[in-house]
Amino acid sequence: MIKLIKSTFFNEQETKKKLYDFILNAEMLSMAQECKKFEEKFAKKQGRKFAVFVNSGSSANLILLQSLMNLGKFKKGDKIGVSALTWGTNVMPIIQMGLIPIAIDCEIESLNVSSRTLNERINELNGLFLTNALGFSHNISKIKDICSKKNIIFIEDNCEALGSRVSGTLLGNFGVASTFSFFVGHHISTIEGGMICTDDEKLYFSLIMARAHGWDRNLPIKKQQELRNKYNIDEFYSKYAFYELGFNVRPTEISGFLGNIQINYWNEIVLNRQNNFRVFHEAEEKNDDFLTLDVGHMDIVSNFAMPVICKNQSDLKKYKDKFLSNNVEIRPIIAGDITQQPFYKKYVSDIINCPNAQFIHKNSFYFPNNPELNDDEINLLVRLLKK
Repeated sequence: MIKLIKSTFFNEQETKKKLYDFILNAEMLSMAQECKKFEEKFAKKQGRKFAVFVNSGSSANLILLQSLMNLGKFKKGDKIGVSALTWGTNVMPIIQMGLIPIAIDCEIESLNVSSRTLNERINELNGLFLTNALGFSHNISKIKDICSKKNIIFIEDNCEALGSRVSGTLLGNFGVASTFSFFVGHHISTIEGGMICTDDEKLYFSLIMARAHGWDRNLPIKKQQELRNKYNIDEFYSKYAFYELGFNVRPTEISGFLGNIQINYWNEIVLNRQNNFRVFHEAEEKNDDFLTLDVGHMDIVSNFAMPVICKNQSDLKKYKDKFLSNNVEIRPIIAGDITQQPFYKKYVSDIINCPNAQFIHKNSFYFPNNPELNDDEINLLVRLLKK
């Protein structure tokens, strides 16, 4: 079977041996120096000033939104634009924090929000949480400019797009901040894990506090002292002083250690995914049963999984049957149209019609593009894409 994920880690056996030795010899397994080292490496590789490591990509979304609320950037009742084609835990923390999600439709040729679909809702918004779905993007530079002119806080979910690049800039570096996932199915695996990246120092400090209880223990000493002086808290009580709303979403040293190994494979993983995508994209362009993606504006497509967008449900059934009968694992494209999910209908009163996301939901699936596909597997997948 060609699975979505071939292994827990890239170069799995070597990684497991190193992990075994690390656990045997480690003095501490709760968050410490390995996590800090991974944050520094990731920030440098992504080209951001700061990175905050957490226990999942969903937690990354959660504390980013909480930190923006703690800083007064968002307040309850604010309307946050979200990609209609997205993942549940991009939208759930918006609802949980008393914010209002406003679904913004995607373009079929990119699977992503465009300036056109954004402009349909722009005057309602206080913020935009954009999903860079499956490693793709639309005209994100223009989206950034629109948000800047309208004073809309723009953040990115880059969990499926590590390494993708547009106009010389990595996806995840267009917004004020961006989130990443290191779940086993994603580009880099720490089994479970996530990251938030930003260049904003105030947001960085807020993220550190929101990650662990709202206390100051992981802040720089100078920042700790500022808070303690402001609230007149002495050294004895400082260990149990809580300054902001927070959670406990800390990672472990095991995850940090894995991240420090796997980040060394970043370039190889991205290159393999990009090369696979080019082969699959070329095959799809030759088949008029499919609607194909427009990626001409993208420098690098670090594709998470390969979408198949059929023109109708009859063709969808035909190709789903072909892939499944050849033992290829396939899935719906993310959560499909998020506005049709049960939780969304339960908690959101104003359901916005998103026809393109609905079309993707009803007429599409994705198949594996992992960096360990071999030539035989790639050739089989290409054959399955033929008319």
